[in-house]
Amino acid sequence: MPATRLPPLLTGFPPVIDQHTEILILGSFPGVASLDAQQYYAHPRNQFWKLTGAVIGADLAGLPYAERLLRLQTHRIGIWDVIDVCAREGSLDSAIRQARHNDFAMLKQECPGLRRVCFNGKTSGKQESIFAAAGFDTLVLPSSSPAYALMTFEQKLTVWRGIML
Repeated sequence: MPATRLPPLLTGFPPVIDQHTEILILGSFPGVASLDAQQYYAHPRNQFWKLTGAVIGADLAGLPYAERLLRLQTHRIGIWDVIDVCAREGSLDSAIRQARHNDFAMLKQECPGLRRVCFNGKTSGKQESIFAAAGFDTLVLPSSSPAYALMTFEQKLTVWRGIML
């Protein structure tokens, strides 16, 4: 019987943070569209930019990517993923194999004002207790992914508004 061949290892993106970051939103790992575009949440049906835009009162989805990142940072919001490297075919979190998590030890030094860590979906939310034990305020959010259709946009937004303290 031939050995099962895993897909090649994929590498995620660096964090979008700075010394002013107070709120960090952690996803799981970039999907295929994001990896192809080299942009967080690049799939056109992913609601991340629409949700965060509604939270901060800006049309993030209508802006160029670099401007989206700047707008989040002006609101002291950073983004990153819990997984740094993994093997996966497609974009579903359930297909993630050989996951290596990012090293979050540097957050306290790089973001001395970081007080809240939010998790975009259940996969990243599995790390919530680690961040809570480290003294951060935490919030697990309903996934912005188009694959998560159990809630309407408005229902998701009600929870996402909790990002801001």
